[in-house]
Amino acid sequence: MDIETSVEEIEQALDELCEDNKIIPIIVEGKKDVAALRYLGCRGVILTVNKGISLTAFCDEIASLYASVILLTDWDRKGGSLCKRMMRLLKGRVIFNTLYRELFASHAMTRKVEGLPSWLETMKLRLESDHLSSDASHQR
Repeated sequence: MDIETSVEEIEQALDELCEDNKIIPIIVEGKKDVAALRYLGCRGVILTVNKGISLTAFCDEIASLYASVILLTDWDRKGGSLCKRMMRLLKGRVIFNTLYRELFASHAMTRKVEGLPSWLETMKLRLESDHLSSDASHQR
């Protein structure tokens, strides 16, 4: 898959994520992830796992407050393990969506939620530069 397609897929997914986030909370690992999603336009409830309580207590709290959530842990080994554990703890109590996490993992060349804004900006600049240089070569 080329960079342009990846950027388009990520941007479309981010638009949908921000739209879904208006009514469905997103669960991320830490404050930098929250900041990244805010920067990318998500304005709904974003919750962090790392807030000083056990994962079981956190999931119990989530289950008591929400009918559905979006699990958006990092797509590195630690984030994958955390996502699986939360899925186990929430199963049968909360509807959870991991599709955005899977899409970002397959299209973004970063392993963390907090890396999405800079990756996206870098790729857009690269595409812009590629288009400018190809336009210049066509004009010669």
